[in-house]
Amino acid sequence: MNTLARARCTIGAHPLALDAAIAATVLIGMVAGSFVDPHGPEGVSWALRTPDALSLVLMVVGAAALVFRRRAPLVVLAVTGGVSVVEGVTGDPRAPVVMSAVVALYTVAASTDRPTTWRVGLLTMTVLTGAAMLAGPLPWYAQENLAVFAWTGIGASAGDAVRSRRAFVQAIRDRAEKAERTREEEARRRVAEERLRIARDLHDVVAHHIALVNVQAGVAAHVMDKRPDQAKEALAHVREASRSALGELRATVGLLRQSDDPEAPTEPAPGLDRLDELVATFHHAGMHVEVARAYQDTALPTAVDLAAYRIIQEALTNVHKHAGTRAKVEVSVVRVGPDIEVTVLDDGAGEGDAAGAGSGGGGHGLLGMRERVTAVRGTLTTGPRYGGGFRVHAILPVRNRTKAVEGPV
Repeated sequence: MNTLARARCTIGAHPLALDAAIAATVLIGMVAGSFVDPHGPEGVSWALRTPDALSLVLMVVGAAALVFRRRAPLVVLAVTGGVSVVEGVTGDPRAPVVMSAVVALYTVAASTDRPTTWRVGLLTMTVLTGAAMLAGPLPWYAQENLAVFAWTGIGASAGDAVRSRRAFVQAIRDRAEKAERTREEEARRRVAEERLRIARDLHDVVAHHIALVNVQAGVAAHVMDKRPDQAKEALAHVREASRSALGELRATVGLLRQSDDPEAPTEPAPGLDRLDELVATFHHAGMHVEVARAYQDTALPTAVDLAAYRIIQEALTNVHKHAGTRAKVEVSVVRVGPDIEVTVLDDGAGEGDAAGAGSGGGGHGLLGMRERVTAVRGTLTTGPRYGGGFRVHAILPVRNRTKAVEGPV
């Protein structure tokens, strides 16, 4: 196989040399065939005779044209067809100059499309056979005339078969390359999606808990001297928040483990069943949060349940960060038809401006919300409220929709 492959590479690197060798072989075949006498007393026989000078010239011209058959196949076919017509009309006995036209017709069929092969092949067969039958020195029914028809048909058919096989092999290669590219693109897409999901989880966990730790640590530092009991309580909240942050970070980072790594995380992803626990952490930080629920024990898909929890967590964290602990927040989770609607409203009464959550600081909170909502085929609306404050409103489908709907920008 290695020798054959090297030979193919060598031939492919020198096509002109290959065509010259084919032309020489055809010339030898035509000259040898000119010594055959098909009308001997005992049928076809070899007779030592000298071909006519015109026949020799025609054979040389036809063979020489084949050297350029790859560069201009139709021109070469016209040249070889012309010398074949001249030989068919004048040759007696006839020399096999038509061999060069057969090779040229094969090249045309192998290098063009099927409609072109049909048109050119029928034209060549008709012209060569018709000229030999109508204007040649032999009777129209002579076997040489029928041989012209047969050999030109064989040349066209063989070239078309070779072209079809090449197209079939190329199609298989293209499909294999496309399948390989598709697999690679799918792998890259899944890696990117997993990276974004982990980044969102890490952002939500760190932003929420670190904000609470920051507030409680500030409270402890402020009342350490005058009210040590309140400072001790604030430090207890710091410890609890840090413990929760470490636990969620451990569970999130555990997703990066290999499948055969021991002690994979088994803690379920947080959902709306932990909403009271989430709100309590903000209560401890001094923020007033009211919660309203109306979803009648709806069993939510895991992805939707997690998205609703993270949206509320991120919205409360943004209120705490931008509006401060004096802001009042209303959280509602309501079942409306086939959807769950999550709304977080604040009055912006704190020291900062809640609208900064959506426009300043270059953070990724709202971007992460929108990615989570889009992932479950929901919609998200965020923006400042009239009269102050900020509003986050998400519509999450309880059942998967057949088509994704993009939320407003």
